[in-house]
Amino acid sequence: MKNLKGIFSALLVSFNEDGSINEKGLRQIIRHNIDKMKVDGLYVGGSTGENFMLSTAEKKEIFRIAKDEAKDEIALIAQVGSVNLQEAVELGKYATELGYDSLSAVTPFYYKFSFAEIKHYYDTIIAETGNNMIVYSIPFLTGVNIGVEQFGELYQNPKILGVKFTAGDFYLLERLKKAYPNHLIWAGFDEMMLPAAALGVDGAIGSTFNVNGIRARQIFELTQQGKLAEALAVQHVTNDLIEGILANGLYLTIKEILKCQGVDAGYCREPMTAKATAKQLEVAKGLYEKFIA
Repeated sequence: MKNLKGIFSALLVSFNEDGSINEKGLRQIIRHNIDKMKVDGLYVGGSTGENFMLSTAEKKEIFRIAKDEAKDEIALIAQVGSVNLQEAVELGKYATELGYDSLSAVTPFYYKFSFAEIKHYYDTIIAETGNNMIVYSIPFLTGVNIGVEQFGELYQNPKILGVKFTAGDFYLLERLKKAYPNHLIWAGFDEMMLPAAALGVDGAIGSTFNVNGIRARQIFELTQQGKLAEALAVQHVTNDLIEGILANGLYLTIKEILKCQGVDAGYCREPMTAKATAKQLEVAKGLYEKFIA
């Protein structure tokens, strides 16, 4: 298993206008992340990959393409979580066979699952695949909150490495890091990289790293070195970029910024707005020229 610490892009997926996977474009996004953004790894099949709008076969195809393109150059994490546990297991087995360094799974959502059910979900995926697991906690989308003691119960399974922590509760983050120092935490909010790094996270997984990975690493490493003023200056620029991206449409805008760099990032998958308007294109180009070029 490769080192899973550091900067991981939550991988975007290029779709054709009809919604099908654009393999050539996806390979270009992967190469851009490796060659230009210099990321330590890719988080494949997450929210940024528009995963929850895809079929099982499409998810597998993305896992296959990502592994085939990246090979062993960087670490790869496969997000296999689903409300359908059988699908999660099937995807987990497939990614494990491909040689992914770890699995990750979003907490099961929509239904109000008990903690015992959530624990069973993770234990089942691990038992069926034999792979490592990273809990994907994103309460603002799932409605699932896990406390310090509950994380301790999850961590009784030695295959659970830690958590992708996409939440603003930095008190909980600090408590987790203190209580379970041997378990890893990846920050999931790009706009709060500096405070997360100051609290000792082991890495970060972010969607904007597809275009802003170099600054993300600067913030992470400067904070680790105690150079907080310098890190904050980079965070300010990063957040100006993020503010513009969010106001213009998150995934759509990142894809348009990639296109400005010659990457065939394609369209978004419906029911998201698939194609940028003329105004959105103009804004995306302006963000590229101001922050990236």
